[in-house]
Amino acid sequence: FQTVSMRIDRFHSFWRGSPASARRWLRRFRHHYNHDRPNQALNGRTPAEEVLN
Repeated sequence: FQTVSMRIDRFHSFWRGSPASARRWLRRFRHHYNHDRPNQALNGRTPAEEVLN
């Protein structure tokens, strides 16, 4: 089990890019998570599909 702060600390310890590249990565990740990745709790739908329908 890991808390959010533990995950953030791990992210900061290995990230070597610029703040701008971190923002780009996070933007792509959010899009993937919300639009492309099926969610088991949503019966295989994405979060975006759940909100829009």
